[in-house]
Amino acid sequence: MTPEPLHEVTLTVNHVPHQLRLPARRLLSDALRHDVRLTGTHVGCEHGVCGACTVLLDGQPIRSCLMFAVTADGASITTTEGCLEPDGELGAVQEAFHDCHALQCGFCTPGFITTITAYLETHPNPSEQQAREAIGGNLCRCTGYQNIVAAVLRAAEIKRERSAP
Repeated sequence: MTPEPLHEVTLTVNHVPHQLRLPARRLLSDALRHDVRLTGTHVGCEHGVCGACTVLLDGQPIRSCLMFAVTADGASITTTEGCLEPDGELGAVQEAFHDCHALQCGFCTPGFITTITAYLETHPNPSEQQAREAIGGNLCRCTGYQNIVAAVLRAAEIKRERSAP
């Protein structure tokens, strides 16, 4: 049997470049977890429905379980591990999840963190209804969403506080 051909792929993950040799069929979620060794990106349904695998690709949320890593060659990817402040402190969304007790088992949390991080870049002062709509594509089986919605609003508040002069 002929070995599967490998492709040179450069991914910048959380501002760190990674040169990888990957088979064409390697999913981005698997490349992040197994090749880059960042296990914060979780794989739930493997069909793009649950949102647990959401990462930011050039700033936009995508389902990493639906994308081949070779198609992300040259892209900038942000995982939940990269949603920190530049000084390494918790990012606004991570801090808000802590403040609002917005997680229980934590499996879905990385997808929520990245989704909300991207959302707040363009919606700095969401209403409760807008917060609900923003997280509508992510599934959680534990929390009932109330605390996650509260965390969206709290994260927006933290971001405003941090950017105030």
